[in-house]
This record gives sequence, structure tokens and C-alpha cells, in this order.
Amino acid sequence: MTARFPGQVALVTGGGSGIGRATALAFAREGATVVVAGRGAGPLEATVQLIKEEGGTASAVTADVSRSEDVARLVATTVERHGGLHVAFNNAAVLAGGPVTGIAEDDWTTMVGTNLTGVWLALRHEIAHMRAHGGGAIVNTASIGVTAVPGLGAYGAAKAGVVALSKAAAREAVADGVRINVVSPGPVATAMSMRPGESEADRTARVGARVPAGRIGAAEEVAAAVLWLASPEAAFVVGHELTVDGGATA
Repeated sequence: MTARFPGQVALVTGGGSGIGRATALAFAREGATVVVAGRGAGPLEATVQLIKEEGGTASAVTADVSRSEDVARLVATTVERHGGLHVAFNNAAVLAGGPVTGIAEDDWTTMVGTNLTGVWLALRHEIAHMRAHGGGAIVNTASIGVTAVPGLGAYGAAKAGVVALSKAAAREAVADGVRINVVSPGPVATAMSMRPGESEADRTARVGARVPAGRIGAAEEVAAAVLWLASPEAAFVVGHELTVDGGATA
């Protein structure tokens, strides 16, 4: 198989675990130099080490995507270290459950700040660079949780905002060579999908009962969708939301 991203620089936020880590590894396997970003230095360095062990090139930048100055520094550092920015996967997210009337105001602010404002800030800086340097591809992470799941109203609201924001930005930026799309995962085997005290077997049984495919998804399956959206194979795909959910929303 021919590598799809040779000589390109790919930025992955939320790259210290789960879907972000799987996608960072996948980009590196296909020739990209990868920058992983997040709030915790330890998990980011672990991702970098995994990439290097496979012969890839990667570095880490600690950043809080809800802070404008952090995002500006993140993009600038990526370009300074590696000479450009060609692909971005805006994946950083936090989750706090609870009924709409019961969620704490601080939790609401944190989720909207990271899950929606963080994507907006990333788009601002990524698009600006890509417009000035020949274009690029951006994929943002939303969620099938936007479909009015009880107990996930705040999370769903922020992720629905990501879809709307991405579709508008996609139409605004495509004439300048910047393609923007969205991936919306269903239940995936990451730490975020695990309930407190739940075993892997219990999670599999709980999820499998409500997913037509009969199982929970793998982070690598979402990564494959992200790489396709970011690749030349999807050159005519603009402003699309690709669900990876085992048929949960079909």
C-alpha cells in the first residue's frame, strides 16, 4: 500500500489516548510527521514514543485548546519545528454527564470550552496557515451523541455545534484549498466510554445490546475514517459528516 501522507505534517489534538492516539499512529504509518497535542505531557510523550518505536517521526506540544493563546502557540510551534501544517485532526474533548437541569455550570463551561470553542480556535489558526501555504485538510470530531441522548445533553449540544461550525467553515474555506469534514464516532472502546467500576465485558454487553453491529467500535476504525477524509482519495468530499457507529444511527 502506498503511503498517503509522505512529507506532510499532521496535527492531532487529544493525541494522548483513545481515538487521538490511534489516529496519530495511523498518520505516522502513512508517512506523516505527527504533532500530538493535549493538556497532559505524559500521555502525549507516550504516543510519541509509540510512533518512534515504529520508525515514525513525531513530537508533542502541551496545550489547552480552550485557550486562544495556547492554540496560536500550538500551530506556530508545529510549523516552526516541522516546516508546515498540511493536515489537522481536531479531536480534543471532555465529557461530563448529567441531566440538562442538573449539570454543574463549571462542567457546562468546560465542555463547551474544549469541545466547541476549542474546535473554533483551532480552525481559526489552522485555516489561516493553510490558506497562506497552498491548502490542507482538516477533520473535526463530533459524535453521534448529538442525537438527544438523555444524560448527555451538554456534550451533545457542544458536538452538534461542531457539526454546524464545520459545515459552515468548509464552504468558506474550500475555494482556498482547505477541505474540512467531520467524523462522528458511535460507542468506541476508549476510556471515555467506560462507566465507573465497569469491566470490559460489561461495557461490551451494554453497548452491543443497542448497536446493530453487535459490538463496540475500535479506535483504529475511527482513525481509518479520519485518514480517508484527510487523504487525496476524498478530494471532492467537503463539509461531510461521516458516522462510524456500527449502524447505531442508521
